[in-house]
Amino acid sequence: MTRRPIIVGTDGTDSSLSAVRWAAAEAERRELPLRIVYAYDGDSQEWIDVARLTADAVLAFADDRARETAPNAAISTEALAGPAVPRLLDLARGAELLVLGSRGRGGVAGLLLGSVSQRMATRAACPVVVVRGRATPDGPVVAGVDDTPAGDDRLLEAAFEAATGRNRPLIVMHSQLPPAPLWLTDVPPAAVITYPEQDAAERARLDQRLAPWREKYPGLPVEAVLTHQSAAFWLGDASRTAGLVVVGGGRSGTMTGALLGSTVTGLLQHADCPVLIVHSGAEDEAAR
Repeated sequence: MTRRPIIVGTDGTDSSLSAVRWAAAEAERRELPLRIVYAYDGDSQEWIDVARLTADAVLAFADDRARETAPNAAISTEALAGPAVPRLLDLARGAELLVLGSRGRGGVAGLLLGSVSQRMATRAACPVVVVRGRATPDGPVVAGVDDTPAGDDRLLEAAFEAATGRNRPLIVMHSQLPPAPLWLTDVPPAAVITYPEQDAAERARLDQRLAPWREKYPGLPVEAVLTHQSAAFWLGDASRTAGLVVVGGGRSGTMTGALLGSTVTGLLQHADCPVLIVHSGAEDEAAR
């Protein structure tokens, strides 16, 4: 059976080369082929010829970096003629994973997420990793789950597999926010009233959701965390010592999708380690 590849986009920037190295290590770990791609566009034949020469040079350099990182991986390169977003969206339909850097050319490093990475994170038909943060992130895998257990299966599967494959513990977080958003009130976070019995019930529900996964991965240390902080804040703080953050991505126009989108956007701008975005199965099938 043909194995679906890991696809990584590069544009020659340091950010994209970090993504190439991360993707190469992941491909070798999973024993999957790695495909390095560079998209170029132009409005004249002269410009296209120059862009193609640039693409060949960028891809050759990225190929060298990937083989240094993962000498046993099956690696190929491809220059894609056309705008990056539609070409990458098309490739994502047949990919196991799409990996991108957090910055593209022309941006202010560290301040704004590259537009291509941001659109891929919310629209791609496969899981997406945006590589950012520390140069050599290490630590536990951290995952955030929301109030829709049916949509957590793929997220939890990805999180448990990532932690097991890296031989790292897993921390699963659920955010239980107060009824009214704190920014709509004058109540400081420290003054929020919490009720132990509600927390106990919510923690029991979280443990129940994790029970079948703990049974499936009996040797993996798993910690369940219930917090009254926002998911974006807690996960962003956890990313400082994590090796990977795993979150769900919402494509729909529902409130849940909007909230997930805001969490993802915040993490992709501020996380200090790579971020894996996993869409629900229904969304993935609809996008294929």
